[in-house]
Amino acid sequence: MTDMSQTSADSQLAPLFRIFALSITALGVVFVLNNFLNFWWDWPGLPTFFGHLGLFGFEPLPKPLDSGALMLGWVQLLIYTVPIIGLAMIVRKTPDRSMHADSEALSDLAAFIIRGAFWAVLLVGLVDVVISFLRVEGFLRDIVGKQLADDLGRSSYRGANVHYPIIALSYVIAWFNRSIGFTWLALLIVVAEIQIVIARFVFSYEQAFMADLVRFWYGALFLFASPYTLIHEGHVRVDILYASFSERGKAWTNAIGSSCLGTPLCWIVLTSGLWGKSSVINSPMISYEVTQAGYGLYVKYLLAGFLLIFAISMLIQFMSYFLSSVAVLLREKGYHPDMTEHANV
Repeated sequence: MTDMSQTSADSQLAPLFRIFALSITALGVVFVLNNFLNFWWDWPGLPTFFGHLGLFGFEPLPKPLDSGALMLGWVQLLIYTVPIIGLAMIVRKTPDRSMHADSEALSDLAAFIIRGAFWAVLLVGLVDVVISFLRVEGFLRDIVGKQLADDLGRSSYRGANVHYPIIALSYVIAWFNRSIGFTWLALLIVVAEIQIVIARFVFSYEQAFMADLVRFWYGALFLFASPYTLIHEGHVRVDILYASFSERGKAWTNAIGSSCLGTPLCWIVLTSGLWGKSSVINSPMISYEVTQAGYGLYVKYLLAGFLLIFAISMLIQFMSYFLSSVAVLLREKGYHPDMTEHANV
């Protein structure tokens, strides 16, 4: 009788944990979307919207929002609330769906984000280094014409018309290509370093874009490989106790660590980097910040975006980890002992 009552209680808790994990993931994605609407399209944002309505302790605005801005504020509020309500309804209508299935779906989403980011930095780096080389050597005007060459010399134009289309193409590639080559990116970093040495000491040739490419790829390798490694449980655990824990002990450790340590860390990165126009992620991305060295790569603003990709992909994977651990604790049917079998990245 006790086992039956325990099973019933577990079945009632599972949907709540599913809603929690999926909602945290949705809030992270929506927060990034609203950040884009706030600072790229000048939508009012929820703090301003709540200030207009005098809700939640926000100071009333010195000048009320006009009808158009007020409508946008309502839309942004719906952008936050509709996904949560929709996810709760989906969970309610799929009571037989396992937490492991949701965990794998979240891992697939994190893996897709990382794959797209990998292809983006690879292709953007190669294209931008070609443009910078042609520009510094004076060949660019002969190839594309004076007007386009001058436009490519402006970071905002190159970012909006070259980098962002390449990033969109990268995610199309990531959708169809489920393999990822961090080892190849590491090899390319080594090749880039070697060509700097050869060019400098053999041919006495050195340009700023050469070192910029190494920094661009190295930053991507470090930040994108972290969530990739988390998916496959490849991080080194500096812990003398965890290895001796039972299966449930490890699940408790992972569930608490993911929800109470990993997830808040990701939110700290997101909120501190995206809260205002001058925040550490928003400021360089909005201004298309470039290195001060003349004729370098125009990708410095994307380095700030690396933090965004790191935080959102880690957040999603922590929620995946949380669900798989709770599934173990609730003895979910169909549980497989190997919890590290997640997405095929």
